[in-house]
Amino acid sequence: MDEQSNLSEVDNKIWEEQQVLSKVIDALLKLDVEARYKILRTLMTFFEVDVQQDKSSAFIRSDRPNTRQTLREHSFTNHVKISPKEFIMEKEPETDVERVVCLSYYLAHYRDVRHFKTSDISNINTEAAQRKFANTAYVVNNATQSGYLAQAPGNSKQLSAMGEQYVEALPDRALAKSVALKSRSRRAKKKRVIGTDYD
Repeated sequence: MDEQSNLSEVDNKIWEEQQVLSKVIDALLKLDVEARYKILRTLMTFFEVDVQQDKSSAFIRSDRPNTRQTLREHSFTNHVKISPKEFIMEKEPETDVERVVCLSYYLAHYRDVRHFKTSDISNINTEAAQRKFANTAYVVNNATQSGYLAQAPGNSKQLSAMGEQYVEALPDRALAKSVALKSRSRRAKKKRVIGTDYD
């Protein structure tokens, strides 16, 4: 009998989690700080995990090869600096809704503005040297109805998990659409499951 078969059901679950965690950490230690952050953020948004952000926390570099304590939560604003214009050029949004979602991502990740108003989108759009929206509120509302944005306190908006994944997939439009389709499928499935509880 091997080591795993001697464990109880609870211990076996813990053992499996430790094995997965060990493999993930070993893989991340081979990457630089920015790559680690991008992967962790993608995983968090993919599994819709909401982690409280701490502005004082960040990844810590270390020359020690086995320093697993270096994997700490990364602040939203700890990205490589890039202008909103450069970010939009990098993501290549094709529609007004995509541009709003990209600008929302920029506000959250590069300006630490997680909750924003329509005026914030208009201002960052101007700073990015993009053409004006015919009706910013209308486009923001469309982005919300499409699931890329979500309601936030004080009649403001925030980037949704799907919106975050979508922008991170751009400019690969096929991948971005796949992300959106999978996210909508999960949400529809959850609604169906919830609905059956009351049948």
